Amino acid sequence: MAKSKAANESEPVIIKKYANRRLYNTETSSYITLELLSQMTREGREFVVVDAKSGEDITHNVLTQIIMEEEQRGKNMLPVNFLRQLIAMYGDSMQSMVPQYLEASMESFRKNQQQFQEAMKGAFGGGPFAEIAKRNMDMFNVASHAFGAGATPPAAKPAASEESKDDEIADLKAQLAALNAKIDKLS
Repeated sequence: MAKSKAANESEPVIIKKYANRRLYNTETSSYITLELLSQMTREGREFVVVDAKSGEDITHNVLTQIIMEEEQRGKNMLPVNFLRQLIAMYGDSMQSMVPQYLEASMESFRKNQQQFQEAMKGAFGGGPFAEIAKRNMDMFNVASHAFGAGATPPAAKPAASEESKDDEIADLKAQLAALNAKIDKLS
């Protein structure tokens, strides 16, 4: 009965729910909790929950129950106004369109989130934003050292030309002088 990993990933796991409310994972032959089902969902693992007696698919009800438990733990993601609007849509002529709209919106949100994460990795891994962040951090370290915060000044790196290095040093000195003047005014 050993299945390949690829087969397990493509086929949903069957979870049986018994009358005593216990959940049985047929893949691992063990009882599981809603928390484990929640974890499986976050990992992208597909599963179907069926009533053990009738064979009825009750996945929707169990997923709703997981959301309710997450909300009760204080991990509120669903604003009250959203919930009110959702409840108001039941019985409305537009009710049949809501599930597709919510799925499309969530998929769009997920894609935007992935693009943002990839952009952030790229921004700080190299490119213009990484250089700006590095320069800002160098200036912060120089300013911290100048004010006795204990930071060590950054090691000088060879510049493309001595002139640009001198310009950068002059700029840093001017910024440091401005900061000193502001501190003197505050004192």
